[in-house]
Amino acid sequence: MRYLLRIIELALLIFLITVAVQNSHTVEFKLFFGQSWSAPLIVFLLLFFVVGAAVGLLATLAYYLRSRKEISQLKKELRNRPPLPQTINDPSDSVAN
Repeated sequence: MRYLLRIIELALLIFLITVAVQNSHTVEFKLFFGQSWSAPLIVFLLLFFVVGAAVGLLATLAYYLRSRKEISQLKKELRNRPPLPQTINDPSDSVAN
């Protein structure tokens, strides 16, 4: 299974390198007020991918921090909870008598 995963990763890497080489021509990215950037297309693709991944991680970070806070509060409640009684009454005992 590990070898199959490595083969798939290698194929994906070769595919991405091929796409990068095929899209190496310069493109112009126009901004506001007449400003523009000129760079190879793969640079812009990589830049937007990184920005998208960062936005996704920030969105996930908010959920993660909220979950950690809730888990911390629940653990605190569990520690402060009074102990359970040691004797457990079995309902079948009353039926047998």
